[in-house]
Amino acid sequence: MLRRDRQIRIQIHQLADAILIALSFWVAYALRVDPRIVAWLHLPAISNESLDAQKLIWLYVALLPAGPLILESQNFYNRPPLCSRWATIWPLFKGCVITSLGLVLVMWAFKFLTPRGMIVFFGVISFSLVYLKEELVRWMLRSRLAQAQFKRRFILVGAGPELVRMRSELKSHAGDSVEIMAGFNLIETPVSQIVNLLHDHSVFGVILSAKHTNFEQVEYVIRACELEGIEVWLIADFFSTEISRTSFDELVGRPLLVFRTTPEASWHNFVKQFMDFFGAFILLVILAPLFLVIAAAIKIASPGPVFFKQKRSGINGKPFTIYKFRTMNTNAEQFKHELEAMNEMTGPVFKVTNDPRVTPIGKFLRKWSLDELPQLGNVLRTEMSLVGPRPLPVDEVKRFDNLAHRRRLSVKPGLTCLWQISGRNQISDFKEWVRLDLEYIDHWTLWLDLKILLLTIPAVLRGTGAK
Repeated sequence: MLRRDRQIRIQIHQLADAILIALSFWVAYALRVDPRIVAWLHLPAISNESLDAQKLIWLYVALLPAGPLILESQNFYNRPPLCSRWATIWPLFKGCVITSLGLVLVMWAFKFLTPRGMIVFFGVISFSLVYLKEELVRWMLRSRLAQAQFKRRFILVGAGPELVRMRSELKSHAGDSVEIMAGFNLIETPVSQIVNLLHDHSVFGVILSAKHTNFEQVEYVIRACELEGIEVWLIADFFSTEISRTSFDELVGRPLLVFRTTPEASWHNFVKQFMDFFGAFILLVILAPLFLVIAAAIKIASPGPVFFKQKRSGINGKPFTIYKFRTMNTNAEQFKHELEAMNEMTGPVFKVTNDPRVTPIGKFLRKWSLDELPQLGNVLRTEMSLVGPRPLPVDEVKRFDNLAHRRRLSVKPGLTCLWQISGRNQISDFKEWVRLDLEYIDHWTLWLDLKILLLTIPAVLRGTGAK
């Protein structure tokens, strides 16, 4: 199925799920205040007057976008239309649990007292209604009417080996939505005969692979289909790539193929930026007294500035000034070359346990990662993110001996990352560090960011700070 068709299907499902989740909340409320249900389940009585109607309405409105977003974070909408029932039940169950827990947290934060039974009702009802919808869709897609309506007839066009490969891939992935009527070998058959096949089979479109064929022949097929109003799906795998994902776009009116290895621009990126800005802002406000205490302690403990500034490589290698609480003597950079022999990390980075340049207060700050707190200001300035590969000094990045390591610079650097929560004091190989960063880039989701943020808390509390 084309991405465009898949996006339309997903949007329809998201709209339906938003309505069902909102309906579930209303039904849960109605059941919880119904005296017959209360008496039947022996629940404590509650009246309509005891609930804040205004807060209830705001909560109700918030559920409309929140429900589908949470389900999407669980990859609920990335399933094939006719997947196994377990592939539907498990992400739906997780999504309903997270939504219910989110409601509890929001109610607690805004001091909105609601009976726990209402949240339980909501979770059960929302799961049941959405799953019932999925079963209804499954039944409709398996019906003869749907098969006739949505099945599309195609002719495969390409070289001999490509025809065999395409037919096999379509059979295993497209399922019953695609019917291959014929194959046309551009190498062995005169290209002019494609018109007869179009007429004989009354097809919806042509799937065309141009990987090993002449572009003049490809252009003839496209023009022939263009005259008859038949769609052409050109498989644009002209170049072999290992990790790049290909997307189609438009530049000044010209069709464009985009090869990217970073996450594609989407609402997920917008939510990540929103989390970064407001998360950093709230933490700075809450931790302001701690900043003052640390600043005073540094001033009293050793002469010199409170903050340490250094040029680091940001997104795409663009330099920016990072801020940290100073943990070393003021002349630390001058003596760095004398400690090169003590470096415990392979590769271009420099790490030393029990660095003699670190001040006593600096050891404490590093142990509990308190020296990193000023980087919340870098997050506010959009130079960093809450989660992302840790930024390295510009001179260390220049010493990369493997150009593939620079791909860690393709996303915004962060305060914490997979390396931070994977026992950073035990990692001594820079290649392993890079591997974790690239794993984060290749598998990035909002849920992964939240998971890393949550796991960072116990990692910090264990006192396994930087070396």
